[in-house]
Amino acid sequence: MQHLYVPLIFVSVLVATACGGSPPDAKSGEDAAQPSCTTFTEQVARGGDVYGARCSKCHGKGGEGTATAPAVVGPTALSLDPPSGAKVRKSQFVTVADVADFVVQNMPADAPGSLSADDYFAALAFDLEANGIDLGVKKLDATVAARLTIPRK
Repeated sequence: MQHLYVPLIFVSVLVATACGGSPPDAKSGEDAAQPSCTTFTEQVARGGDVYGARCSKCHGKGGEGTATAPAVVGPTALSLDPPSGAKVRKSQFVTVADVADFVVQNMPADAPGSLSADDYFAALAFDLEANGIDLGVKKLDATVAARLTIPRK
């Protein structure tokens, strides 16, 4: 398995239209028929739009967490064990695939499973990049995610 170094940095939210499409509709959450991204960099840009429209209201504009949802950026974002008092997360995050599985099954909290696979992986790419992980030209998908172990100190 490939190991990733995760520096604990805070990155502000990007707002950029990516992959040649329009951002998701913030009211309906519908994907505006965007073509699939081909690189991690494209996914990160698209993920900024998805995050802003579907995730930031609960997790904070910069992923810092709020009273209702945990941080997705910073030292506790990719912790192995669920945060104490977690209402939804009960599983460990060993690989990026573990995170992806959790997100697809549980997010957004008001409509779990409502995003396209491309949008889920784009939002995850955005969060990974905000935590210092860069896959370069690789595209984040289920196969790549399963091979990426989140390192522990």
